[in-house]
Amino acid sequence: MCAARPADDDATADGSPAAGWSAQINALGDFIRAQRQLANLSLREMASMTSVSNAYLSQVERGLHQPSLKVLHSIADALQLSTEQLLGQAGWVTGTGAATASAESGGTEDAIRKDPRLSPEQRIALLGVYRSFVSGATE
Repeated sequence: MCAARPADDDATADGSPAAGWSAQINALGDFIRAQRQLANLSLREMASMTSVSNAYLSQVERGLHQPSLKVLHSIADALQLSTEQLLGQAGWVTGTGAATASAESGGTEDAIRKDPRLSPEQRIALLGVYRSFVSGATE
């Protein structure tokens, strides 16, 4: 059962900095959840791998908490990603190749996330395939 997103996603269309930050945290949580599901890891399994409670990981995935750099590093290791990829998703990496690549692929990824014809499972799968092609092309 999926928990509801914080209501401020829809209510903060005023363009305030808080709205942008909330959107970044939600996008990061979505990215972490998608990567965890692609890795076929349960929250408990990932919690065990990261030494972070499954309750906290769940809250991070739902955009309710902003994880620390240490937690992001642990999550990246568990998902076999670079910390820089997660930092880029959080909007914390600027002026680097990862940030540029993230910005370039943002339009495609946003389109996938917003396409009403896709189920949540299809979005996760499509994002995973897209990212595998993009990461393979840049290395």
